[in-house]
Amino acid sequence: MLPPSRTQLGLFFILLCPANIIGLWWAVGSPLVMDPNSICRKTKRLAGRQAELCQTEPEVVREVAKGAKLGVRECQYQFRFRRWNCTSHSKVFGRVLQQDIRETAFVYAITAAGVSHTITQACSMGELLQCSCEVTRSRAPPLPTAGPGAEGSAWEWGGCGDDVEFGYEKSRQFMDARRKKGKSDIRTLIDLHNNEAGRLAVRSYMRTECKCHGLSGSCTLHTCWKKMPHFREVGDRLLERFNGAFQVMGGNDGKTLLPVGRGIKPPDRQDLIYSADSPDFCTANRQTGSPGTRGRVCNSSAPGVSGCDLLCCGRGHREETVVLEENCLCRFHWCCVVHCHKCSARKELSLCL
Repeated sequence: MLPPSRTQLGLFFILLCPANIIGLWWAVGSPLVMDPNSICRKTKRLAGRQAELCQTEPEVVREVAKGAKLGVRECQYQFRFRRWNCTSHSKVFGRVLQQDIRETAFVYAITAAGVSHTITQACSMGELLQCSCEVTRSRAPPLPTAGPGAEGSAWEWGGCGDDVEFGYEKSRQFMDARRKKGKSDIRTLIDLHNNEAGRLAVRSYMRTECKCHGLSGSCTLHTCWKKMPHFREVGDRLLERFNGAFQVMGGNDGKTLLPVGRGIKPPDRQDLIYSADSPDFCTANRQTGSPGTRGRVCNSSAPGVSGCDLLCCGRGHREETVVLEENCLCRFHWCCVVHCHKCSARKELSLCL
């Protein structure tokens, strides 16, 4: 496995550090290219609980780093057609995360979800000594579902269910370590809420999988276990929450958040929240972290967010023909190599002005 890139680990630290020291992590060169084991040797830069996890459970911290990278990749997939495309360029990404906007809410949520998902998966794969498959002895047996062979069948928990509670708890310990509940600042309350929304996007949507047992194809026993949703489903669900995110303001007591506007129901635990309006991300702006959309590929026939009208912010677009080199005429040779020719293909692109 290749070591994490400078950008990936830089993002990892941006996502975990509070806004007032984000600039420090970008300014310090060497920690950004460290592997997780090296990171843990720099515990003075981490919060107390984070430092403790580094010292006692470095293998868990390794999964935290993988989870943060998983979250960033999913963010880039979900926003690939939008004006802000979750760019990993350090100079603009850090600026975005210093603002209490919708995009920051999504980044924190998808990262907390990625950490929870990756740690839970590592437990099921036997890659962590602290956990394994889910313990189901105390849980009631699953209810039989309608279908052939379901009537009269016995049901029990078995297999290797995902221990999502362990992943949830480790994600909470690490992601929330620098954000202390009870502090009277709105940024802390918002970040804690969005971290929790991300974790719940994994924990609240566990699915039951079953296997049928019996002689001659009969289904006299169902063995069932719990599995996490695929991470793409998590990303899709959080994007829906992003589209319906709630703008909030701090309450008079400094410990609560209230929705902005009259007659609006308070957000629930799975909603994403923010306090400031997002920039339009149309033009490059170093202050807001907007890279602009000039030169972005758009879809001239699409009416939605990927269409040239919206993505190019009304500036128009130009057509360009590019020649791409692709693999073609691939053949499998025993054993076990695939040989391909290189073919040139012309492609028409629409680019924002």
